[in-house]
Amino acid sequence: MNGAESLLRTAKAAGAEICFANPGTTEMSLVQAFDDMPGVRSVLGLSEGVVTGAADGYTRMTGTPAMTLLHLGPGLANGLANLHNARRARSPVVNVVGEHASWHQPHDPPLAGDIESLARPVSGWVGRTGSARSAAADFARAWQSAATRRLPATLIAAADHMWSHGGEPAPIAASPPLPLVDDQQVHAVAKVLAGEGRPALLLGGSALTPEGLRTAARIAHAAGGDVLTERSPARIDRDPTVPQLRSLPYFPEDQLRLLDEFTDLILIGAITPVSFFGYPELPGVPVPASMRVHTLATPDENALGGLEQLAESTHSEATHNATGAITEAERRRVQPPHGALDPSAVAAAIVSTQPEAAIVVNEGISSAAAYSKLACAAPAHTELALTGGAIGMGIPLATGAAIACPERPVIDLQADGSALYTLQGLWTQAREGLDVTTVVCANRRYRILEAELHRAGVRQPGTAATGMTGLDNPAPDWMSLAAGFGVACIRATTGEELVDALHRAHAEPGPHLIEALL
Repeated sequence: MNGAESLLRTAKAAGAEICFANPGTTEMSLVQAFDDMPGVRSVLGLSEGVVTGAADGYTRMTGTPAMTLLHLGPGLANGLANLHNARRARSPVVNVVGEHASWHQPHDPPLAGDIESLARPVSGWVGRTGSARSAAADFARAWQSAATRRLPATLIAAADHMWSHGGEPAPIAASPPLPLVDDQQVHAVAKVLAGEGRPALLLGGSALTPEGLRTAARIAHAAGGDVLTERSPARIDRDPTVPQLRSLPYFPEDQLRLLDEFTDLILIGAITPVSFFGYPELPGVPVPASMRVHTLATPDENALGGLEQLAESTHSEATHNATGAITEAERRRVQPPHGALDPSAVAAAIVSTQPEAAIVVNEGISSAAAYSKLACAAPAHTELALTGGAIGMGIPLATGAAIACPERPVIDLQADGSALYTLQGLWTQAREGLDVTTVVCANRRYRILEAELHRAGVRQPGTAATGMTGLDNPAPDWMSLAAGFGVACIRATTGEELVDALHRAHAEPGPHLIEALL
């Protein structure tokens, strides 16, 4: 058994079922091992951004590590943006990055690079194989780190360590569960909630389940407060009984305005809010100076369990008449849109046609908030958001989510500018026959950049500025782009056309793309 075979056998024993891959010459022994050691399915991505984004989507849906295979430093570099998002999502992605043979590295061949320096900012663990004999144990350390720390891990695998014989499979210990919240912390927060102020419970991480959202609503109601959610959570699960919740706004002045309604901020699986960017005369941490911030559960702790402990401590447990859930009569209704399309109309069309148990990947950028505001009216579903702000995650994330959950329909609400970063993922969706419906909000511009120009005081952008924010010269032909990758496509210009296109896409197997002209 060579090093590659022992590594792959260890990966299979650890629970790896999928490896998202874009290999090169230094990974040929690993490529061959997928035939010799069946059990781990390989999925090809035409660019590394697709590979790493798909791995992120897969692990967000399964909760277990996802494996990638990348080619040397340049291959890893091509996938860094979506590994950045994966780190912000706390996704345990395990990257195996091929490296030149150990005896060839001193010659500084053309593709040589400082792989550790590339990997470290997006990884919780970085290591190298030591030999063919230790390769499986080295992989086990990477897997264990990813599963335990819930961060990407990167193993750099030398080609000769993969092709040489003497490999031995290695055991992998079971991953520990998220630690429980300390009882003293629960009592401290309960004391705050019993006070005279008006608290806001800010939810993230494992708290963003229907049970967690309902429990938080009960606690907040009893304390005279409210529930907020992170702006771009890695995953939020909703069902029709979950009340409408506000998420933190994008701009810092809007966050300040919202938080000014409250006296205390209780962090539950979330961190203290930080604005996306620094703006003149606005704080980087948009929390009012008078607000007191308390932590019930960090992102590394069992936030859902902490909510349940807090509910018990504050006597906010569910009863027959105080469950925290909304009734059928209270549930918001969304009507299908008519006429010209805008972000709200696109969101209404998706919500009003959304199948049960859908997974909604939301990379609408300037259109994203419109969907989240209506999502409580949709059937039970999961929403995955852009955690790290590095655009180009939507199509890959939807691809990985569809592979993780083939029985669930996937809807990708996608901005046209960000879709162009990784549209090669459409090819993987077609090759794998995935049930993904991509809705491209085609406003033919980087709308968020136009908004930022306006905030910077630029009221009449010149030729250079409009040239860097517009996508209309020429406008991308999404019908041709989708067809070129083997994906069925239709263009919608009105609410009626979009609703009809969504119905058709949900009724037919395989991937679809809908160009919604805004």
